Amino acid sequence: MRKIVRRHLGKVVAGAGIAVAGTALMVAVTLPGSAGADETGGTGNSGTSGSTSGSASTGGGGGQSGQQAAVPPGVVEQVPAEGAKGKGRDPLTDGEMARVENLALSRQLRGSGEDVTGQPGPQRISVDLAEPEAAEVDDPNAPRRADVSYYDYKNDTLVTRTVNLDTGKVERTGTQHGVQPPPGRAETAEATRLLIADPLGAGLRADYKDATGKELTSPDQLLVSSMVYRATPGAQPAVLDACGDHRCVRLFPKVKNGSWIDSRSLIIDLSARKVAKLG
Repeated sequence: MRKIVRRHLGKVVAGAGIAVAGTALMVAVTLPGSAGADETGGTGNSGTSGSTSGSASTGGGGGQSGQQAAVPPGVVEQVPAEGAKGKGRDPLTDGEMARVENLALSRQLRGSGEDVTGQPGPQRISVDLAEPEAAEVDDPNAPRRADVSYYDYKNDTLVTRTVNLDTGKVERTGTQHGVQPPPGRAETAEATRLLIADPLGAGLRADYKDATGKELTSPDQLLVSSMVYRATPGAQPAVLDACGDHRCVRLFPKVKNGSWIDSRSLIIDLSARKVAKLG
């Protein structure tokens, strides 16, 4: 009986020893060895740990099997070439915009109008795809039209012309007084130029010099956004009472790669080419 117990106890001890050895082997396979830690500089990179496990699980085969496959470089695809003409409600192409501007600006309008700098021809404000006619809303073959807006500084009039891109004809012309769409880039630049040259622009020039150490002489030295200003009864000097009928703007200049400069109290009347300060 005592021999049987000893023999059974020996089997248990032997089994425990095998289990411990098996656990040690599993730990050795699962955890990255010291060589792996040295190779990664001790950063504990999880990708390295995964590759070590993969290498062990292959039974110590070739060295390449335990390494992660190289990620191929990204490919930047070229922008598809823009066609000469859009379809349906596609945005106007560059070619369409150039064509519609040429069609909309008639010889009479070119000769009688005046732009923001006082040169012949009205100031172009915007070119947009026109909404389809009511009867054409569900027609996939409806003609494409464009609305071209101009501001005529000679008589403070907004002129909008609708051009049919299929026929090349101007279908409608509308004129409005007292309507002030957002300023265009050329108008913002001219307003900035007027402000820089005016005595009331002294603060703007001084702030720019403090920020950059240079003299401010051109709109190109600033990043400027703008918005239309309309007169409010009793809220501005008399010189700005016409704003709304006149084309007036307020500027928000910023030093390139620098800070904003506060000029909100200064209003530029582009129609009269004057600068005034709000009280």
